[in-house]
Amino acid sequence: MKRWIWILTLSLAVGAGLTWFARPLEVQVRWGERAEQAASLSIEESTALAQWTPDEHRAIEGARSLSRAFTAIAREVSPSVVTIHSERTVAVNNPWGNRNPFGGMFPFFEMPDRVPQRGMGSGVIVSEDGKVLTNNHVVSGADRVKVTLADERTFDAKVVGTDPKSDIAVLQIDASGLPAAKIGDSHRIEVGEWVLAIGNPFELSQTVTAGIVSAKGRSSVGLADYEDFIQTDAAINPGNSGGALVNLDGELIGINTAIATRSGGSQGVGFAIPIDMAGKIMDSLVRTGKVVRGYLGVTIQNVDAALADNYGLDRPYGALVNSVSRGSPADEAGVEAGDLILEIDGREVRDRDDLRLRVGEMSPGSGVDLTVLRDGKQRRMNVRLGELPSDEELAGTPSEEPSGGSQLDDLGLAVARLDREARATYEIDSDIQGLVVTDVAMGSPAADSGLREGDVILEAGRDPVTSVSELIEKIRGVPEGRTLLLKVRRQEANIFLALRVPKS
Repeated sequence: MKRWIWILTLSLAVGAGLTWFARPLEVQVRWGERAEQAASLSIEESTALAQWTPDEHRAIEGARSLSRAFTAIAREVSPSVVTIHSERTVAVNNPWGNRNPFGGMFPFFEMPDRVPQRGMGSGVIVSEDGKVLTNNHVVSGADRVKVTLADERTFDAKVVGTDPKSDIAVLQIDASGLPAAKIGDSHRIEVGEWVLAIGNPFELSQTVTAGIVSAKGRSSVGLADYEDFIQTDAAINPGNSGGALVNLDGELIGINTAIATRSGGSQGVGFAIPIDMAGKIMDSLVRTGKVVRGYLGVTIQNVDAALADNYGLDRPYGALVNSVSRGSPADEAGVEAGDLILEIDGREVRDRDDLRLRVGEMSPGSGVDLTVLRDGKQRRMNVRLGELPSDEELAGTPSEEPSGGSQLDDLGLAVARLDREARATYEIDSDIQGLVVTDVAMGSPAADSGLREGDVILEAGRDPVTSVSELIEKIRGVPEGRTLLLKVRRQEANIFLALRVPKS
């Protein structure tokens, strides 16, 4: 009996031992002092997870390859991305002026009338000798600009030139042998391809985010006069402006510029200026200190479905001419109001922004062929482009109209395009397009019409207006003593006002 008890006990002991040895081996890894900073790894679980199918193995290896590509690109491109610090002095709204409000009782208490205002953005080194490409709004109005490299070296920067119409600026720092970005071809990008955005959002330098090109050729965003944005869902946040958008070859294809957001942070819609466009503007700024653009001399509008049907088109496209400036290249070539411009140099015109961009990219003196639709027939016209005048010249400065002065001055009205600064100053949403009223003279025709500072003129004479020249052309077309109907955005409502053009 004792023998059987002994055999049974031994069997139980052996079974328990085998069970203990056969259990999953578990290893605990700790990387901190706290108990929650630990993880357990079961060899049995790892073995189970490793039982992938061949297709799953290939998919995982593909993901690893993409991850390694992101790592290599970030390592190669990040040294060319810099942090830009700007500083300017702004006036303080001091109700006591320069006086001490305490009448000398507290001489140590000073009321400054001007204080420094600081900003931060990103930039990209594009040449070994220290040229840096960034956004105009990053350095606009700055008294002092500093550039900090990825290796923490800091340099004072000179602003070589800026172009508010495209939101591009070029800086120069006194350094050599710098890690310049490899320039790509933004014309070759495709919707859906992977891109990386590199910059300094929220003062977090050398931040890398990944996404795809979600659209290209994006215009009518309301950020600049000339827009041809690359749209991406790679996270772009405040501080990313001026940073790099690169492809999987590590090539710079865009300058990150802005986001569309309702929260103030990234919501998956960011915009970058194509490097082909930015490069041309940079070359012009470096060479001449300004950007010279082609000039046609027309005000234009988009074509909707009703207009397309009226002109006999199967779909809306092209740019409809509202007016033609006297003596302009278009006027000399025979372009008339009501002409529908369908093609330029044999390429279809998508809309008015497409025409404006393509003409602006051409050099003054260039000859272009326009295909226009008039009275149901297509006509070909050759136009010799002029040079785009400044906004002041388009608005009628004394140099242009020595006897008559500016039409806007006669009306007691000052307006400005809706750029980033104007939108911030007057708290105007990004989806509103037009001209913001910046000043109305007391007792003027503009004041009599009911216009106020901060109003946004959306339409003039039933046509949209987004530039000073378009508004000027509309005013010129109104007989003296008659009124021009304006559609105006005021706070959250649209209203109509009649602006009377005074008699000479």
